[in-house]
Amino acid sequence: MPSTSPFDDELTPRQIVEELNEYIIGQDEAKKNVAIALRNRWRRQNAPDDMREEIMPNNIIMIGPTGVGKTEIARRLAKLARAPFIKVEASKFTEVGYVGRDVDSMIRDLTDIAVNLVREEHQKEVQDRARERAEERILDILIPPEEGASPSTGSGGQSINGPGFVLQRGEDEPETRDAETSDGDASEASLRERTREKFREKLKRGDLDDREIEIEVTSDQSPMMQVFGPMGMEEMGVNLQDLLGNMGGQQRKKRRVTVDEARDILQEEEAQKLIDMDQVKEDAMERVQQSGIVFIDEIDKVASGTRSSDGGGGAGQGVSRQGVQRDLLPIVEGSTVTTKHGMVKTDHVLFIASGAFHVSKPSDLIPELQGRFPIRVELNNLDEDDFYEILTKPKNALIKQYRALLASEGVEITFEDEGVREIARIAAEVNTEVENIGARRLHTVLTTLLEDVLFDVPDQVEPGSSVVVDEDMVRERLSSIAASRDLSQYIL
Repeated sequence: MPSTSPFDDELTPRQIVEELNEYIIGQDEAKKNVAIALRNRWRRQNAPDDMREEIMPNNIIMIGPTGVGKTEIARRLAKLARAPFIKVEASKFTEVGYVGRDVDSMIRDLTDIAVNLVREEHQKEVQDRARERAEERILDILIPPEEGASPSTGSGGQSINGPGFVLQRGEDEPETRDAETSDGDASEASLRERTREKFREKLKRGDLDDREIEIEVTSDQSPMMQVFGPMGMEEMGVNLQDLLGNMGGQQRKKRRVTVDEARDILQEEEAQKLIDMDQVKEDAMERVQQSGIVFIDEIDKVASGTRSSDGGGGAGQGVSRQGVQRDLLPIVEGSTVTTKHGMVKTDHVLFIASGAFHVSKPSDLIPELQGRFPIRVELNNLDEDDFYEILTKPKNALIKQYRALLASEGVEITFEDEGVREIARIAAEVNTEVENIGARRLHTVLTTLLEDVLFDVPDQVEPGSSVVVDEDMVRERLSSIAASRDLSQYIL
């Protein structure tokens, strides 16, 4: 059986870890487990038929303080997998009025994501045909078809203003017109075809891209109202907004655009016509059930410990949180969820949960839910060396981001190695003294450090200038703040 996710079979577990290393420093154990879980999806889909349905996903729970890379691993995993992926906050299911009632919404949203993902793939497959059909529609506007076409209009819009774009046959005398009708029609058809071919070549070369034409497009305006369905409609997978919005059919409107813009607009329309949406939905449902990944963040917020975070008894809150856990349980365990696209089985959906667990413990989760996350990975605290690598090694490192920001103003900023190490030292020190927020502390420190530079560019620091961030500058700007606990907890 071929893989339902055409991308994850290209990466081995080691390759997945190498890709994650491009953006995430440390946390090797978490990367390793995530890579194995991702590859196991492909392995199961290629297992013998009699065993495929028996192999269940090994759900993962990642435990570690905030800012150490739990959510970043999930974000990068989604891009690598190219499988239906959704990240949800467990805490949203504890809001007043929810109390876990709408836990199924994560699967409905995952299915919507899968439909969009598969539709984009199908669109790419028909782009060449869609482009050809779009160009034919543009040619119909430039050279209107003979049947029932006036000299200035064609199917789908009006021709370009100006001579030479509309064929006109000269008026014959009445007594000779009937006799020459047949030959005239053939001659005009031949002339029209030759002219159309010339325009097709010009269109492909881009000679007509700047010309304006008028096209008819589907109106993208939605009804100006908010539709609230009765309780339970969301669970049934019925979207009243879509239902009422489509009752009037698709409205079309005219737009005057350049030929270049018209090509893109009409190509998008033609691609939609060429796609079989029934097949898209069928493929998407299969993709969700076999390759779907749900990342549940902040799961510790629904773990009911012996004490609530505010120091009170928290009895009512604990009951609410246990209710959320019990509603999560059947989804993680394997159940059937009704969506507007059809019924989705969650038996083989991979669930990855994460939480800081600084107030509660993983053992505070109900035993049934604990059992559904058999793989537990603890992420490590970040130290000074980790901060230094985070600032320098990843593709999206913070100092690289600031270089790009200032380069847009024509200013070059250079971070000396000793200066970067001093930034890492101060960030680690503040995390130890005030509150450990992990790598997010680097954002705060760098923003405070470069505040004056970012404010002065370009008024006082002109384009073409260079700024050097060295150890002395870092100490001058940050050391006094970091040394004072009172100052650092408000500023850093």
